[in-house]
Amino acid sequence: MEEILLGRWQFGITTVYHFLFVPLTLGLTILIAMMETMYVRTGNEMYKKMTQFWGKLFLVNFSMGVATGIVQEFQFGMNWAEYSRFMGDIFGAPLAMEALTAFFLESTFLGLWIFGWDKLSKKVHLLCIWIVAFSSNLSAFWILTANSFMQSPVGYSLQNGRAEMVDFPALIMNPYVWGQFPHTVLGGLVTAGVFVSAISAYYLLKQRHLSIFNPSIKIGLVCMLVSTVLVMGTGHLQAQFIGKKQPMKMAAMEALWETENPASFAIIAVPDESNQRNTTEIGVPGVLSLLIYDEMKGEVKGIKELQLEAEKKYGPGNYIPRVTQSFWSFRIMVISGLWMAALAALSTLLLYRKQLESNKTILNLLLWSLPVPYLANSTGWILTEGGRQPWIVVGLQKVSEAVSTNLTTTDLWISLIGFTLLYGVLAVATVYLVRKFVVAGPVEHKPSLSTVTKKGATLWN
Repeated sequence: MEEILLGRWQFGITTVYHFLFVPLTLGLTILIAMMETMYVRTGNEMYKKMTQFWGKLFLVNFSMGVATGIVQEFQFGMNWAEYSRFMGDIFGAPLAMEALTAFFLESTFLGLWIFGWDKLSKKVHLLCIWIVAFSSNLSAFWILTANSFMQSPVGYSLQNGRAEMVDFPALIMNPYVWGQFPHTVLGGLVTAGVFVSAISAYYLLKQRHLSIFNPSIKIGLVCMLVSTVLVMGTGHLQAQFIGKKQPMKMAAMEALWETENPASFAIIAVPDESNQRNTTEIGVPGVLSLLIYDEMKGEVKGIKELQLEAEKKYGPGNYIPRVTQSFWSFRIMVISGLWMAALAALSTLLLYRKQLESNKTILNLLLWSLPVPYLANSTGWILTEGGRQPWIVVGLQKVSEAVSTNLTTTDLWISLIGFTLLYGVLAVATVYLVRKFVVAGPVEHKPSLSTVTKKGATLWN
C-alpha cells in the first residue's frame, strides 16, 4: 500500500506542476495570434510590440510546460508498468498521434515564429503562430482522448488480460472527450485572459507603456468575460454527463450519502467519511436535480447505494473516492470561476465607461487575481482524477492493480523528493523570469548589433 500511495503522490505532484503551465499555453497562443493578426491587418507597430512582449512571456511558460511534461510519460513505464501493460494498446495510440500531429508541428512552427520576424513575410509569419495555436490545442485533444478512455472506456475488447482497441473512431468520438475538451480549451482562454489583464493592470497602475497595455487589457478582459461564461456553460453540460455516467463521482462531489428525489445541492457540508454522513450541511432543495436533469425533480443516487451496486458488480471492496477532497475541490473551482466572471464583468463595464484606468481598486483586484485561474484549473483536475478512485480505468482496472510490481519504497521516495525539488526550482525560475520580463517591459526599439556604446565612444564591430 505504501508503494501505491507514494506512486500516486509522485504522479499527482508532477501533474499539478505540469498543469500550471498547460492552460496558459492553450489560451495565450490564441491571443498572441489575434494580436499579430491585428498587426498584419493594420500595419500598426504597436500591435507588433504587443505581440512580441506577450510572446516572450509565452515562451517562458511553454518551455516549462515541455520540461515538466516529459517526466510524466516516464512514470507510466517506471511506476505504473501494470497500467502500461494493460492499457498500452489503447493509451499509446492517442499519445503517438499527439507527438506526430501536434507536438512536432507545434515545435517546428514555434521555431519559425521565434526566428522568422525579419526573415519571413508578415503573412507567412502570422500563419506560423496560428499553426502553433492550432497544434497546441490539438495536442490537448489527443491527451484528453487518452484520459477520457480512463474515465469512460469505449471501443475496446478484453483480450489475454489486456484492453485492446477495436474501434478507433469510437475512441475519438467518446462523449466524455467532447465535454472535457471544450471545457479545457475555454479554461485555457480564461487563464490567458486573466494573465493578460493582470499584467496589463500592473502597467496601468504604474502608468507605463499605456499605448501598449490599454489595448492589451481590452483584449484580456473581453477574453476573460466571454470565456468564463462559456466555461461555466460547458462545465454544466459536463456535470450532467458525469451525473449519468459517473454517478459515484457526482455523489462524492456533492457529499450525497443517501439517495434523494429531488436532490438538494449542498452549499456547505462537513463530511464524516468514517461514519458516512455529514456532520453539518446547508443545502438548497431540488437544485442538484435541476443541474442534472434541467428540472426540479429526478433521482440522484447516494454514495451508500452506489457502493452496494459496485460491490455486486465488481466484488468486495471500497469504491468510494475521497468525499471531502471531491466536495471542496468542486466548490473552490466554482467559487474561483464566479469570482473571475464577476470581476471581468465589472472591469469591462468600467472599461466601456472609460473609468477603468483611474480605478486603482479594480486594477489591484485584477493584478492580485492572477493566481485564481491556476487554483481553478488545479482543483478541477484534482476533482476529475480523484473523483474516479479507486479506478485508474473506470470499471476495468484499479489503481492498486496498476502499480509496478518491482518498485520499492526507497525508489519512490528518492524519485518523489527529487522530482518535487527539481520542479520547485523550475517553478521559482519561471516566476523569476516572468517577473524580470514584466518589470523590464516591452522593448521600445531594436538594439543595434553592429555598435556598442561605451563611455561615450562608439566602437564598431
